[in-house]
Amino acid sequence: MKSLYNLNDVQEFIGRINKINATTKPQWGKMNASQVMAHCTAPLKMAHGEIKSKRGLISFLFGKSAKKKYTTPNVVFGKNLPTDTNFIFPNAKEFEEERQKLIAKLHEFASKGKAGITKQPHSFFGNMSPEEWDIIQSKHLDHHLRQFGV
Repeated sequence: MKSLYNLNDVQEFIGRINKINATTKPQWGKMNASQVMAHCTAPLKMAHGEIKSKRGLISFLFGKSAKKKYTTPNVVFGKNLPTDTNFIFPNAKEFEEERQKLIAKLHEFASKGKAGITKQPHSFFGNMSPEEWDIIQSKHLDHHLRQFGV
């Protein structure tokens, strides 16, 4: 399994990101390429405590079981899952700017490592270890790169 704490794996993700351009169409979903770049940056910010989001009732009811499912190594994120409203960016228009923000955040995630992870609970999954944050982040990023065919 890929790890965002591993610079070689981060470079592999960046190589995939660089295969997407502003006009690349998704294979599913509603986000365009600029929006998905912003969308993938936001959870990385949450992992570092830069974005705080309150847990809702659904999170308390289903978050723990969903976390167990999605931190299992061979389980991938399905298509068209619901999206936290904090991670929807309808006005993200400048593709290259959003791509560079994502790439910078990936480098930051790797350089800060486990010590940079927030102690705040995830808005849906609840309390998570640095290893669980890494697994969820890697799978989320892979999901959206597959969405755009890379």
